[in-house]
Amino acid sequence: MPNRAMQKSDKKSNPFKASFTAQHVIEAIGQRISKPLTFMEVCGTHTVSIFRSGIRSLLPEELSLVSGPGCPVCVTDQGEIDCAIDILDMPQITVATYGDMLRVPGTKSSLSERKSEGKDVRLVTSAAQALSIAENNPEREVVFLAVGFETTAPATAATVLEAREKNISNFSILSYHKQTPPVLEQLVQDPDLKIDGFILPGHVSVILGHNAYRFIAQKYKIPCAIAGFEPMDILLAIADLVFQHANGQAVLHSLYPRAVRPEGNQKALSMIDRVFTPCSARWRGLGEIPLSGYMLKEEFSSFDTLLRFQITLTSPPPPAGCRCGDVLAGHIRPLECPLFAKRCTPMTPVGPCMVSSEGSCSAYYKYNRGGESPWKKSHLATEVADD
Repeated sequence: MPNRAMQKSDKKSNPFKASFTAQHVIEAIGQRISKPLTFMEVCGTHTVSIFRSGIRSLLPEELSLVSGPGCPVCVTDQGEIDCAIDILDMPQITVATYGDMLRVPGTKSSLSERKSEGKDVRLVTSAAQALSIAENNPEREVVFLAVGFETTAPATAATVLEAREKNISNFSILSYHKQTPPVLEQLVQDPDLKIDGFILPGHVSVILGHNAYRFIAQKYKIPCAIAGFEPMDILLAIADLVFQHANGQAVLHSLYPRAVRPEGNQKALSMIDRVFTPCSARWRGLGEIPLSGYMLKEEFSSFDTLLRFQITLTSPPPPAGCRCGDVLAGHIRPLECPLFAKRCTPMTPVGPCMVSSEGSCSAYYKYNRGGESPWKKSHLATEVADD
C-alpha cells in the first residue's frame, strides 16, 4: 500500500486534487519502480479520467497503461448489434436502449439510421423507462436492448420483476449484460498479453465487492487495486501496484473504501440472482467466454426477446479494417489501428470504441490524437509546479 507520506493532504483542500499530495505519489512511483511494468485500467471511465487529467504524462517511461474491455457498448458483439437492428423489420416493434448504442455501426446499418428511416427506436435512460413505453403502448412489442456490466444488470432485473407483477406482456429484453471477472480471467490467460497489474473498476466493484477478484492475485499472482475516478484515486492505485511489485507481493487492495464495501451490494446481487443465470456470452474481439453473460431464468423466459421471436444470433465479421476487438483485448492501442482518425472518427465511426464516450478510441481521439501526451504538462503537474 502507498505509505503515509503519499496520503498526506491539506485539510483545507480536496485530498483528491491536492497538488502536493499528487507530487508525493508521483515521486514515490518513480522511486519504487525498478523494471518495465504494464498495468491495465479495465474501466472506460478510468481511461477517460487518465487522459483528461494527463496522468500518463507524469509517469516514468518504464510504466505503461493499457485500456481494457471496460466499455459495455464497445464489447457488445457485432452479431448482437445486427440482431437489435434486424428486429426493427418485424411489425409493430419498438426498440429502446441507451444513447451510445444508437450510433454503433452494424453490418449494414445502425439503430440511428433505422430511426431516420422511420423505425421506432427510443432513447431511454433506464430499463424502467422502456417498460413505461410498453405499458403506454400495448399495441406494440417493446424490446429493451440491455447492455452493461454488473452495475446495470440489477436495474434490468428489477424491471423484469415489475413487468411480471404488472402483467405487461408486450415487453421483452435482449440481455447483452456481461460479467467482469470471467473476462479478466481470459485476459490473464492470453499468452500474447502481459499484464503486470489491474486497476479494477469502481462502479462494478460497488456491486461485486472484493471477493469476485481475489482469484487474480491468488491464482495468477497479479496485483490488483480497486480505484475510484478522481485523478488521485487512480494515482494511488498505480502507486499501490508499483509498491506491490517492489515488495514481491500480489494481493487485492481496495483504494475506494468510501464507495466499495468488501461484501459489495448484497441487495443488488440478490436481484441479479433472482432473475438471471450465468451463460456464455460473446465479447467483441475476445470471442465467446463461458459464464460471462446473464440470461433470464426459465421462469422469466417469456421476457426473453430471443426466445419470444425465435431468433438465433449470427456471427458476422467486424467492419473491414476495424481493430476495436484488438483494442478491447489490450493487444494494440487505438493509434495502431489504420482507420484511427482517418476513416474512423467520432463523426464517422467505423467501430464502437469510437462511438462510446467510454471507448478507448474516442478518448485517444479527443485527448491524444497526435500520439503524444495530451499536454506538455498535465494540469496536475502544473499544480505541483505552482504549489
